[in-house]
Amino acid sequence: QIQLVETGGGSAQAGGSLRLSCAASGWDGRYKCMGWFRQAPGKEREGVARIDLRGGDVYYVDSVKGRFTIAQDNAKNTVSLQMNSLKPEDTAMYYCAADVRSTGDCAESRRTPYWGQGMQVTVSS
Repeated sequence: QIQLVETGGGSAQAGGSLRLSCAASGWDGRYKCMGWFRQAPGKEREGVARIDLRGGDVYYVDSVKGRFTIAQDNAKNTVSLQMNSLKPEDTAMYYCAADVRSTGDCAESRRTPYWGQGMQVTVSS
């Protein structure tokens, strides 16, 4: 059974930084992609960043470009999200997601099968 365990998160002031990590387990093969989604109260879940673990391509939503960095860590099947220059509008529940299918891209929440439990990120002004 594939499991995603998220660590990090918490609170920061505007302009500050936080780092999220996600470790995947339960699959002996190569993961196709891992990514981060977020959902603020009253808003739809949106994709924030994702990485193709087989090709290396990364993607960011426009609102975080230049501030957030997703990377595959040295540990196998672990990715991090470094969040710098945080803004109050970054406040949300952040979820790690993954896919092992060759067709997976972690682009849309409804098509991404594996999820972490979520972590709260709160940025105060």
